[in-house]
Amino acid sequence: MTPAREPILTRIRTGLGRPGSSEPDTLAAGLSALPRGYRTCANLPARLREELFIERLRDYGVEVATVPASTVAGAAAVRLAARQARSIVFPAGFPAAWLPGEFNMLEGDLLRPEELDRVDAVLTGCTVAIAETGTIVLQTGPAQGPRRLSLIPDYHLCIVQASQLVQTVPEALEKLDPTATLPTTFISGPSATSDIEMTRVRGVHGPRALEVILTGAQEESPRLDEAV
Repeated sequence: MTPAREPILTRIRTGLGRPGSSEPDTLAAGLSALPRGYRTCANLPARLREELFIERLRDYGVEVATVPASTVAGAAAVRLAARQARSIVFPAGFPAAWLPGEFNMLEGDLLRPEELDRVDAVLTGCTVAIAETGTIVLQTGPAQGPRRLSLIPDYHLCIVQASQLVQTVPEALEKLDPTATLPTTFISGPSATSDIEMTRVRGVHGPRALEVILTGAQEESPRLDEAV
């Protein structure tokens, strides 16, 4: 801390009735003492969790297909064809069984941003997905690639396995903890922002279109409103 800042901060602390400097351990102790009454574990069975995730995604305007693992490639081909996409990038480590045929498929980890800007779509997996917020989390690694891979192309098709789906944000953070140092992207719907007049514009910070294929989901389910 610079000499000029310390006297100012000391006067502020004194005025607030908090004399002395704010040591890191004191700050950490204060943070740990804060009440945290939010829910940190799941209370929904798997199928209801999947339905909630799909509902949240559709609230964001995301198209969702639920398919068996054996038909992921075919479902991806249908979605890509519907978008009239021809050139598709995918990350290193992406499962070969999920790659659709009849497209110009390019491994994209080493492509430059200007090259990624010329492709029609990106096809990735994810690290974890959060049902309550409809969020997909990508990290730099196999089947997900570097951050630019999922941020530059205009259309993102993401494969989410039901086993990667958790209900709450705290559960997701716990799963991410072992790889917390990796570059991480949280995606909740297509990229969008609003100007001062609240005009909503898509594609400012990432793809204008996001679609999800959910695989490995449960076969049967009760309705969401039947959950306890």
